[in-house]
Amino acid sequence: MYGGNLGYEAIVDVGIIVVAHFKNPLEEEALKLLKKILLFKIRALIPLSSFLGASLIMTKYLKLPLKDVNDKLGETLKINSPAFYEDLKKYDVIKALENSTYYRIESWDAYLLSLAEKFNINIILSIDEKLKEKTKEKFIVVNPFRDKIKEYHDFINRIRKKHRT
Repeated sequence: MYGGNLGYEAIVDVGIIVVAHFKNPLEEEALKLLKKILLFKIRALIPLSSFLGASLIMTKYLKLPLKDVNDKLGETLKINSPAFYEDLKKYDVIKALENSTYYRIESWDAYLLSLAEKFNINIILSIDEKLKEKTKEKFIVVNPFRDKIKEYHDFINRIRKKHRT
């Protein structure tokens, strides 16, 4: 099942946006992936709301400077790409809440699933391994950085420890 006549084959989770916008072990690969998506060489849908989520994650949890984060995210948003989806319609949010309950997942992940259903997409690009297990009956969750994800998690743990001291 693919994205019907629009041709989308995957949907991009917020984690992909995050790792493409700050110095970390996945950044180089993430930027290459994001470039392919924005050029529509990989036919993936990027909900614009994921940039708000990325800003929150990068500033609140990763403690990166707000201006730097938002400037970088803003630069990406200046690109004209068919991958961008101007989202957050009421029906989609209602469906997301239903999916959140059904799959017992966070509402953001459920929102991605509701968009995937809307566009007949069954592939989710995500670094969230838990999402794969919870949605395997209907969706294929692909971690495009599977080979380096442990290195990334170790990097994030070092950042968190540094901010605690």
